[in-house]
Amino acid sequence: MPAIRCVDCAQPYPDNGVPFRCPSCGGVFDYDDAPSFSLESVQNHLPGYWRYRQTFGLVEGAPIVTLGEGNTPLLWEVVEDQPVALKMESMNPSGSYKDRGSAVLVSQLLGRGVSEAVEDSSGNAGASFAAYAARAGLRCRIYVPESASGPKRRQIEMYGADLIAVAGPRSEAARAVLAEAEKGVPYASHAYLPFGLMGIATIAYEVWEQLGRKAPGSIIAPVGHGGLLLGIVRGFSALKKAGYIERVPYYVGVQAAACDPVVRAFQHGLRAMETVGEGSTLAEGVRVRQPVRAKALLSEIQQSGGDFVAIEEREIFESYVDLGRRGLYVEPTSALVWAAAQKRVKELPQPAVAVISGIGLKYYPSN
Repeated sequence: MPAIRCVDCAQPYPDNGVPFRCPSCGGVFDYDDAPSFSLESVQNHLPGYWRYRQTFGLVEGAPIVTLGEGNTPLLWEVVEDQPVALKMESMNPSGSYKDRGSAVLVSQLLGRGVSEAVEDSSGNAGASFAAYAARAGLRCRIYVPESASGPKRRQIEMYGADLIAVAGPRSEAARAVLAEAEKGVPYASHAYLPFGLMGIATIAYEVWEQLGRKAPGSIIAPVGHGGLLLGIVRGFSALKKAGYIERVPYYVGVQAAACDPVVRAFQHGLRAMETVGEGSTLAEGVRVRQPVRAKALLSEIQQSGGDFVAIEEREIFESYVDLGRRGLYVEPTSALVWAAAQKRVKELPQPAVAVISGIGLKYYPSN
C-alpha cells in the first residue's frame, strides 16, 4: 500500500492522532503513490464501494461506516453528435460525491480513536461529513460561510451536527475552523486529510467496470480544492499500474471563471494563484481561492495529459437549466462539467465521462 507522507519534508504520517498538517514543517500530507488495485482483492460481499476496501489503506480495526455510497449510474447523453456519459455522483446518500470520501474518512477517524471533530465546508462536504458522523456516533461541528445554500445548512443540522455560520467568504469559514483546530480539536478536513482520496478513487474503478473494463477517452470534473479530480486520477493510475488499462483518460478540470486559481496556475504557473479573487458564483462548491490539492493535481495532469477550463456565470446558469430540461436536477457546480462538455466535446478523446457532483436539491436560488 502507498504510504502517507508530508509532500515537503517526506515525514511519514504518525501512527497516532489525526494531524491535518505536518507537525514538523506545516506541509500537506498526501499518498506517495497510487492505490494498489487488484481484481483478486475485490470483496463483492461487502456493501457498495466497500468491495474495494483493500485499496483504502485503513488502520487496523477501522470499521465499515456506510450509508450505501457508490455504485452510481452512468447515464448517456449526446452533445453535437458525440456521446457523453454522466457519472451521477449526485445519487449518493447525502446527494454528492463527497460521500465517497466521508465514509473512508470517518472510518479512519474511528480507527484512530477520534470521538469528536470539526470541519469546514461550503455545504456539500459538511453535509456529507455530518451524515457519516451521525451514522458512526461521532460528534461534530461544521463551519460554513453565511452564503452557503440554505438546503445544505438545513441538511447539516438535520444530521445533528452543530452548525456554525461564519460571516464573509468561504475562506473565513476555513480561518474559523483552524482556530478550533489550534485548540486541539481534531480537524476532519476533507481538503487537508488525504484519507478520502482513496474513497474518491473508486469513481475510476466503477467507470472502468461500467465501460466494460475499459478506460474512457476523457474525464471532466469540477475542481475546488482538487480532491475530486485528483482522486479519480489516482484511481485510473492504479488501474494502469496493475495492468488493467493501457492508458489513462485525458483529464479536464473545470472551475468558475469568478474563482479559477487552478486554471490560472495551469496556464501561468503556481504563483498566478496568489492574484485570484474569490468572486461570487453560482458554483459555490468550487469557490476556493487557495486549493489544498492544487500542486499535486497540476503535477498529475501535466504528466498524464489534460487541461483546465474556466466557465462564465451565464454558461453555468444555461447549463444548469439545460440539464434540468433533460430530466437531471443538479446543483450549479455540476453544471460546470456540462458547459465544458458542450465547449470541448469535439476536441476530447471518446468516450467522454462528465462527473455530476451534486444534486439540485442542494441549491435554492436566493433571488
